[in-house]
Amino acid sequence: MIQAVLQEVRPVLLADGGDVELYDLEGDIVKVVLKGACGSCESSTATLKNAIEVRLRERVLSNLVVEAVA
Repeated sequence: MIQAVLQEVRPVLLADGGDVELYDLEGDIVKVVLKGACGSCESSTATLKNAIEVRLRERVLSNLVVEAVA
């Protein structure tokens, strides 16, 4: 289910020259790698929390936390 949600947000990221990849899942923590423009963008934290985390909480589990790894 997590992969399906990432697939939903991926086109928006790709349009801006970025991408996201699932790195790991540790309990309620979803670890992702932000790639391309998303990896160095000033708005990457907003994208992570406001786009990816919100969608995952709506569709998968309400207490999930998303973290970016380098």
